[in-house]
Order: sequence, then C-alpha cells, then structure tokens
Amino acid sequence: MRTVVVTGGGKGIGAAVCARFEGDRVVSVGRTPGEVDEVCDVGDEDAVAKLFERIGAVDVLVNNAGVAESAPLARTTLTDWRRQLDVNATGAFLCTRAAVPGMVERGFGRVVTVASTAGLAGGRYVAAYTASKHAAVGLTRAVAAEVAGSGVTANAVCPSYVRTPMTERTLERISEQTGRSREEALATLEASTSLGRLLEPEEVAEAVWYLASDLAAAVNGHALVLDGGGV
Repeated sequence: MRTVVVTGGGKGIGAAVCARFEGDRVVSVGRTPGEVDEVCDVGDEDAVAKLFERIGAVDVLVNNAGVAESAPLARTTLTDWRRQLDVNATGAFLCTRAAVPGMVERGFGRVVTVASTAGLAGGRYVAAYTASKHAAVGLTRAVAAEVAGSGVTANAVCPSYVRTPMTERTLERISEQTGRSREEALATLEASTSLGRLLEPEEVAEAVWYLASDLAAAVNGHALVLDGGGV
C-alpha cells in the first residue's frame, strides 16, 4: 500500500484523484476543515514542513492545490499575482522539496503536478495564472532532471477547462462582466476548447493515476496535455 498525498484534495480534481487511489493510504490536504484529512496552507513553508513530518514517508505526491483569478494585465494587482504564484508554484515547490529527498533515499517515488494548458501557452486576462502554471511545469522538468535514474519521476498534467468549482467561479465572473447567462458563458467556454466540452475531474484523475503507476516508470519530465489537441 502506497502513501499518497493530494493537495487541494477536498473538491474538484483533488477529490477525484483521492477516489482514484482507493486502496492506497490517501492523505487529502486543503484549507477547509472537514473536507480534508490535513489542513495546511501549501504556501507556508513551516506549515508544509510540519505536515510532511506528521505524514512520514510519501510514495506519491499530487500537487493539485490551485487558485485562479482573471483580469487584464493593467488591472492585475500585486496581491493577486503573489497569491497565485504562492499557491500554484511555490506550494508545489515546497511540497515537492519536502517529499522528494525521502523518495530518492528509498529508490521510489512519483510526483505529479496538476498544471494547466496555461502552463504551456499564453492567454488573455490570465497573466498571473499563466505565469504560475508555467512555473509549475518548469519546476516539474527541473525536478525530473535532478531525480533521473533514481526510481523517482516528476511529471505534470495540463488539462484545459475542467468541470470544477473553480471553473464554476470563472463562469460566474464571465456572467457578471458580460451580462450573459451562465449557460451562454458555458457555451462560450466550451467553444474555446478543441474538445468542445469541459473535461470531467475523473479524466484528469485517470491521467494522474497513470503517471503515478508502475506503467509510467519510464515517463519523467513530461507535461501530459488533456485538451483534445488544442496545444
């Protein structure tokens, strides 16, 4: 039985990932008591260090915690910029730094970071989010190079829009800013993807599970795109 740590594990993709690893010892991490096994701000260095001390040896780390805000560059505040970098990039860094040394010492480990197609391509009105997800993908590739040949791998999954509470908030913002109904906003969002639909959380969870499995032992430093061919 492996020990699997999933950040942002209380809802959306994180909850689907936790369910997919049924049979393992799964530790869900998040900010909301009652939703997760461990409450932790992944952007807090001391809190992350204490979290991994409590959990002990980790076999699979899924960096899924994330936040997203949208605004034109000129209206993107430094607070918004820092918050998205802190959670999406620094959080992945702190958790990975805490877990990887033990993985290398034991000769096995999997780090899977849930990034985004925004980590591979730019987009309007999401400068902070895009920068943070590019950083997460860059971190993945750097870690992969460092652990190559050790039995540890580091990979990312890069989905397009997923049917999650985060995407629901995006739809609400589109409605507020444009006056469109939620259904019209959803149709616009779906039309912007090559799939012509939102991904389901379970589809992302399946990709995460594969990268964490023995089947993917030779896959290292890869960013697996889930968008139907758009990127």
